[in-house]
Amino acid sequence: MNTQAQLQEESVAKLVIRHKIQYLVWLPSGYNIVKNKKWPLMLFLHGKGERGTVLETVKKNGPPHFVEQQPDFPFILISPLCPDEQYWSIDELDALLTSLISKYRIDEDRVYLTGLSMGGFGTWAYATEHPERLAAIAPICGGGDTHRIKELINVPVWAFHGAKDDVVPVERSIEMVNALNCVGGDARLTIYPDANHNSWDAAYSDPELFKWLLSKTRKK
Repeated sequence: MNTQAQLQEESVAKLVIRHKIQYLVWLPSGYNIVKNKKWPLMLFLHGKGERGTVLETVKKNGPPHFVEQQPDFPFILISPLCPDEQYWSIDELDALLTSLISKYRIDEDRVYLTGLSMGGFGTWAYATEHPERLAAIAPICGGGDTHRIKELINVPVWAFHGAKDDVVPVERSIEMVNALNCVGGDARLTIYPDANHNSWDAAYSDPELFKWLLSKTRKK
């Protein structure tokens, strides 16, 4: 008889196969040299404008845009593609993460989730549903459901937003960060006073963000 865990694994595998999730992979320069080392994972969720069927579109913004010019980037970087007219599916992202861990040498205590705009919302949403899988998150110009914010009490958050954002109001990030800190969480927010919706260039250009992520390990 199959155990509950086996049934879950089979369900996850079927989910990944059914939807044929496309994603870009970037491996650190030492990945194929140090065979027994496990690496931190950065899972990046793009915004609404990059949805579709052309995988290379994911390189338009964020880490997949610049990572090829940074050979010392210390993460395994996985950048999935969201199909046209869809939004990030929590179940599919969870299935993808399980698949990635079985395929690559990922340190499960150092899994970091980040995303911009639609991906910022996806970052908040996934972390709320599966905080036990993450070491830290960095949502950019996103927002979420403050009613379930206590789920994130053990997940450090560094959020970013432009003060002049006319697509996603900066208040969406403010309310999430304030709500989490009010219940004893660990959340910080950087607001760029002159930025509109594109606050991601400034956020991902800050080397302190990546240092901060790497300083966090999953709380069990």
